[in-house]
Amino acid sequence: MADKEKSFDKVQNSTKTYSLVELVRAPTEMVDKGPENTVFAFPLVALIEIVMTLVVAVLLLTMSFAVNAPLEEIANPNVTTDPAKAPWYLMGLQEMLEHGHPTLMAIMMPTLMILFIIAVPYIDNSRDGAGKWFTNSRGKKITAYTAIYTLIVMPSYIVLDSKFPIREILRGDLPDFVLQMVFPAIFMGIIVTLPVIVLFFFKPNAREFMLVLFTVLFIGAIVFTFTGFLFRGPGFKLYWPWDMPGGYNPFNNL
Repeated sequence: MADKEKSFDKVQNSTKTYSLVELVRAPTEMVDKGPENTVFAFPLVALIEIVMTLVVAVLLLTMSFAVNAPLEEIANPNVTTDPAKAPWYLMGLQEMLEHGHPTLMAIMMPTLMILFIIAVPYIDNSRDGAGKWFTNSRGKKITAYTAIYTLIVMPSYIVLDSKFPIREILRGDLPDFVLQMVFPAIFMGIIVTLPVIVLFFFKPNAREFMLVLFTVLFIGAIVFTFTGFLFRGPGFKLYWPWDMPGGYNPFNNL
């Protein structure tokens, strides 16, 4: 009898607890599932990515058969190709070099862009609307208005800076550092932050800020790339694609 009382006291003094981990309505989908009757759990996004990869591979293969890409003659160091253009995937970067110092346009700004893209999931860590394009109807409007703004302002900046380059107009009156680094940084900073300042009056959240900045970055990259590819001719000056001097055709660079 004494042994039973000691055992009962030990159970009462025990600190071990139990909790209910999960409660589901029976029967579950995994009951009585054999090897040939399993539940398909492969991610749908992975299937879409595989299909897109195959589509891109087919397009590249078709283009490689359809477009002739012969080797040119051996390069002559005494004769520079005019215009000397980078491959299309670096054309936007080459266009940026026309508007500021290489350290600013080819190193500092691309680095800031990459850091911004890396920081997006840390700045916008909300789960509301995750996985949805533009999150909601307001996000769609913000993206659309920002894209229209960028499509107007970026080409205007390229044209004005090419026709009236402040770096050349004020050359000798101000230090080169100011003309090549400070002024272009200020101009680009105004272009990027202006829609953010306007959005601030509508009480946005972090995701809407990211939508504005990413849209400016994405559309701006497209504008710079197409400008360098289609509208830069001999002397790397701006021309209409059908009005290039010397018979130059930008589509020959494909």
